Amino acid sequence: PADLQDRRVEITGPTDRKMVINALNSGAKVFMADFEDANTPTWANLMEGQLNLADAVRRTIEFTSPEGKAYRLKDQVAVLFVRPRGWHLPEKHFLVDGEPVSGGMFDFALYMVHNAKELLARGSGPYFYLPKMESHLEARLWNDVFNFTQDALGVPRGSIRATVLIETILAAFEMEEILFELKEHSAGLNCGRWDYIFSCIKRFRNKPEFILADRALVTMTTHFMRSYSLLCIKTCHRRGIHAMGGMAAQIPVKNDEKANEEAFTKVRADKEREATDGHDGTWVAHPGLVPTALAAFDAVMKTPNQIDRKREDVQVTAADLLKFGPEEPITEQGLRTNVSVGVQYLESWLRGSGCVPIFNLMEDAATAEISRAQVWQWIRHPRGVLPDGRKVTKELFRRVLQEQLAEIETWVGPERYRKGKYGEAAELFDRITTDERFVEFLTLPGYERLD
Repeated sequence: PADLQDRRVEITGPTDRKMVINALNSGAKVFMADFEDANTPTWANLMEGQLNLADAVRRTIEFTSPEGKAYRLKDQVAVLFVRPRGWHLPEKHFLVDGEPVSGGMFDFALYMVHNAKELLARGSGPYFYLPKMESHLEARLWNDVFNFTQDALGVPRGSIRATVLIETILAAFEMEEILFELKEHSAGLNCGRWDYIFSCIKRFRNKPEFILADRALVTMTTHFMRSYSLLCIKTCHRRGIHAMGGMAAQIPVKNDEKANEEAFTKVRADKEREATDGHDGTWVAHPGLVPTALAAFDAVMKTPNQIDRKREDVQVTAADLLKFGPEEPITEQGLRTNVSVGVQYLESWLRGSGCVPIFNLMEDAATAEISRAQVWQWIRHPRGVLPDGRKVTKELFRRVLQEQLAEIETWVGPERYRKGKYGEAAELFDRITTDERFVEFLTLPGYERLD
């Protein structure tokens, strides 16, 4: 479609009213409205989100803050994509034959029924991001759902376009097959870097030869991460489709010029690497990063995309995808950061907010997943050892958990701490980290606690 040729910067975020307006106005080419990792799937969040998107599609969305500030859409806005939940999450408020329906199908169906014809009448279309896929068979299922829905609604087949997030290690081995299954509905692939790291830890957690260092050290320039992004570019461009780069989670740092400059330097380097490698666009989490990301791509990409750069020089093997590292150091600070980020994220998620600024990064469920998965594995792996020789154990983890809770209380103040859900978040984080059985997704036990 014409409005999907140029996707050089995409902004992502939850579906609350003010965020939707700000993201559409941000100057990014695409806004991905997120019902998945940046959203707590409470019934209120889901219903209000769908309402906000329906208003956005019709260009009638407005918002006035409690302080009286008015928000409305500019003339030029981003193209709208929607990310429904993954196949693993149910929707317990909507039963069919007494069983909860798939959360992702529910999000998709509501958006399609209310907006598909309106979008097509406006010269756009229903565009989606599909998360957490592990196999081309899941892509085939989505394709069947797409065809069924288009026929049922009386819109032409191929109206729906979907970009698949390659954010599991298994999907990295099936990029070609996934694109094939979605054929006329495909809008390329995206490197979902944080969930990808989580997936690697999850799938190889019991292998004695597998361990990863502090998560801050597992960057896109490490061998296995770089291999997967280059393979994504080569695969997509061979098929004449977009290969999207990963998320810059940094957010502008207020009142600290040096930290702010460091954050923007990291984003700039990350986006320049993606543009130079051949990505057709990239993700940011905050409107303040849009100009930096745009500049990086504008400097390299003079056309709407780089699909004509075939990257035949790239030779990525299965061994490259599995050459994990770095394996050390595993530091006490890394352990503390994992525990602190995990608890702070879960606390916010349980309160109904799934997109949380922590330590100047916009965190969503994927970063909390890495945090708890790393700690789970470090406890059980013989090489889960700190530089001073101390083994990461359940006892050490629990001590650090208590210390981090005390630190969080100092930061947020006793009033906010008491009113929050820190105790519940810590209890859940403790349970999924110390349990012998590895919980597939932390949002599943979390969802049981939501109304």
